[in-house]
Amino acid sequence: MENQLIEIYTDGSCHTQQRIGGWAALIFVNNEKLVLQGSETDTTHNRMELLAVIKSIEYTVKEFNEFEKLFIYTDSQYVERIPLRTQKFILQNFRTKSGKEIQNVDLVKRLIGLLNSTNIEFVKVKAHQKASDTPNYNREVDKLSRKIVRNKINRIHPDT
Repeated sequence: MENQLIEIYTDGSCHTQQRIGGWAALIFVNNEKLVLQGSETDTTHNRMELLAVIKSIEYTVKEFNEFEKLFIYTDSQYVERIPLRTQKFILQNFRTKSGKEIQNVDLVKRLIGLLNSTNIEFVKVKAHQKASDTPNYNREVDKLSRKIVRNKINRIHPDT
């Protein structure tokens, strides 16, 4: 189907002490809701936020090759601001002022590559909203990513 608009809600979560993370994405195409999810160990919250966006873009590009634009809804200011900081990252060779490589350089470069080849608009949404009668997909994806972390911790440490 040509010129379709695709909406994607993403979130990531991490148990910072155990460094176990989960990410989730809800992809809406033609009123159909698809769920993507995954988990990682030895990770951070920001890596999970980035992976949720990257994995959902990669999946969408592979599965739905004819779309006009992807709208990505995220509560992560870190992720949402990457398009605005891309030129700075490139000019500074992905290094901080002190000369160290920026955090998550591998995922930041991967996301920038996707941004350069795909028409994407980020939409910043408020995090941790209360339940209401209206569907709140950001809340749904947040709950899903936290559940992934809990389940992973329970499999690794069944007595906790």
